[in-house]
Amino acid sequence: MNPSSDHARSYYRASANAMPERPSLGADLSADVCVIGGGFTGVNTAIELAQRGLSVILLEARRIGWGASGRNGGQLIRGIGHDVSGFAKYVGEEGVRSLERAGIESVAVVGERIREHAIDCDLRWGFCELANTPAQFAAFQGEQEHLAAMGYAHETRLVGPQDMQQVVGSTVYAGGLVDMGSGHLHPLNLVLGEAQVAESLGVRIFEQTEVLELIHGDTVHVRCAGGTVRAASLVLACNAHLDELEPRLSGKVLPAGSYIIATAPLPQALASELNPQNLALCDQKVGLDYYRLSADRRLLFGGACHYSGRDPADIAAYMQPKMLKVFPQLADTAIEFQWGGKIGITANRFPQVGRLQQYPNVFYAQGYSGHGLNVTHWCARLLAEAIHAGHSQGLDIFSRVPHMTFPGGKALRSPLLAMGMLWYRLRELMH
Repeated sequence: MNPSSDHARSYYRASANAMPERPSLGADLSADVCVIGGGFTGVNTAIELAQRGLSVILLEARRIGWGASGRNGGQLIRGIGHDVSGFAKYVGEEGVRSLERAGIESVAVVGERIREHAIDCDLRWGFCELANTPAQFAAFQGEQEHLAAMGYAHETRLVGPQDMQQVVGSTVYAGGLVDMGSGHLHPLNLVLGEAQVAESLGVRIFEQTEVLELIHGDTVHVRCAGGTVRAASLVLACNAHLDELEPRLSGKVLPAGSYIIATAPLPQALASELNPQNLALCDQKVGLDYYRLSADRRLLFGGACHYSGRDPADIAAYMQPKMLKVFPQLADTAIEFQWGGKIGITANRFPQVGRLQQYPNVFYAQGYSGHGLNVTHWCARLLAEAIHAGHSQGLDIFSRVPHMTFPGGKALRSPLLAMGMLWYRLRELMH
């Protein structure tokens, strides 16, 4: 096997549950639906389709969970990842409320899947949004009030600057908002467990199976080196790794690099000092910091967002100073793992979900912009509804939000978004 096709050398890989190697496609096969992509979107779409009685073949170019699904920060946080009220002119006020509910209900979908199938992935409830400025903390009060008005079923509480040591052992924050309806988990073990669920429902999964060509028609032909899959419907669940398989979609997403380091296991006293309530935490900067404790008391600290397509030569050297700004008490703590991955960023930071206008039997979901752990599971349900029933009201709402194609192809995508992010960072500094 090509080493680049195996999982990243991350803490998640080192602490993964069973990772059975599945065969590559070696014959011509047929199914009701072919799913391309073995991350959260693809695997959960396969589950949802199989539960509705459809036959499914899933093709993964590398390994299940190889991409962002098996490398991310493991933060299971409510929301779509954007202030969806800004899309009211496209979806209407009721559509905005539907999207807000989806941002909450999607977390519940993940929790239900874990409970129903007893997936061992270290799920812990509790999350704290961290304010970098007093203005951000003031905005948390409005957020809390809005959640209450929506009937949010979980405890939330504001933490003032004088009480921040109750939630984080750092002096850099201006306050926080704790949400006990969000949390954190081991993402690779989640997607590995979900793949086993899919197979138990009859889904056929093939790894190390790169798709070479799509031939469209009433029946889609998905050509690979070892065979061709024929299916009535196709789901593209490739996100940041779609490349040129479907140029109409790949040009709407920018693959951006995000990076994580993991310390050596911390003494209990130090772990409790840094994160007294074992919460997932993230701040409000444009290039945000996000972190949590692992089940064996390592600090997993992530952040940054590179649009150049070039990863840092030494991720630990790049990320450790960011960690020490927050936690200087870790100056003498060893970094034992470092890794990165690509997340799919859209220009409006809103997921792209729908079907191709030219080929209505081809469905897709991509561009979660860093909020994929929960939203992938929600979009999987919408895709399955649309394929099985021919229509999904939720999918229609997502599809109404327009998405720009980055001009100039690959050559200009990264510089344009980098300039936009620089503007947001400058505005952040001015406020």
